[in-house]
Amino acid sequence: MPDTTRAPAGIGRYVNATLRERHFAACDAVHALGAPARAECDVETDFGTTHVYRYGPQEGTAAAARAAGRVPVVLLHGAGGCAAMWYPNTPALAAERTVYALETPGDANRSVHRAPLHRPEDAARWLDEALAGLGLDRVHLIGSSYGGWLALNLAHRRPGRLASATLLDPGGLEKVGLRFFVWVFLSLFATAAPAALRPRLAAWLDQPVLIVPELRTMARTGARSYRIRRPAPVPLTDDELRTLRTPLHLVLGRRSLLLHPERQAERVPRLVPGTRAVILEHTGHGPQIDHADEVNAQMLAYLDGVDDATREGEGVPGRK
Repeated sequence: MPDTTRAPAGIGRYVNATLRERHFAACDAVHALGAPARAECDVETDFGTTHVYRYGPQEGTAAAARAAGRVPVVLLHGAGGCAAMWYPNTPALAAERTVYALETPGDANRSVHRAPLHRPEDAARWLDEALAGLGLDRVHLIGSSYGGWLALNLAHRRPGRLASATLLDPGGLEKVGLRFFVWVFLSLFATAAPAALRPRLAAWLDQPVLIVPELRTMARTGARSYRIRRPAPVPLTDDELRTLRTPLHLVLGRRSLLLHPERQAERVPRLVPGTRAVILEHTGHGPQIDHADEVNAQMLAYLDGVDDATREGEGVPGRK
């Protein structure tokens, strides 16, 4: 494993090797809650080494043959995270398709950050290079939070490989406000609360991290071990959204503190015709965790609809 505890300014790094390995162990414990990865690999880009997990049906089965004929799915986690966050979703997605979970350089994971990813064009170039390195010419992107911005940004700047983009309470639609940063701070602070208080705090904060022990440990080790060096994502303007031609699936939490769900559920379909926008009740910033079964079913149905429309030559579902 390369030494990632020393890095120049602007590059994310681990505090020391001991804390890094402790965090990796915590990530592995969360990974174990989801589908088993069929393989892991590292992809080199101009911005560093991207660690990738590949999921899918058992090789040699009829399900694997069906998955091989479908457009693969690529998962993009949120800021500060790793691919393990997709544990509630990988079993359902990987039963139907080949799934690649990328780990963003600059976050607390097994990727290695070597060059700044501060500019939107750099983020798009990194992601396009990673997809090219995996040999993926056509993909369905699914991104959560910061990963949603990465997907939206790629759809804006380098959409050639995209069959669709599913955006789960994404960044990139509004300027990140103070209320979101307060929520992040309170959520992290609450991980140290007594066990008896955590369920009440989890309900108050819409924060499942507090009641899943493995997630709580991963969040704490990540915050302690890694120093993120990256600004907030730049929101796309109305004019930029109007240029998008990638089919979009927007899934928002009614109680999201990252954005205003009703505003964006009206705005994005108006600017990007054919967008499917859904607001889920009783959840905040993590709908794919809080309502995993419902979101998994919605995502799979949407992907099938896009693929069916493409095969039939109809273009984007719902777009005229």
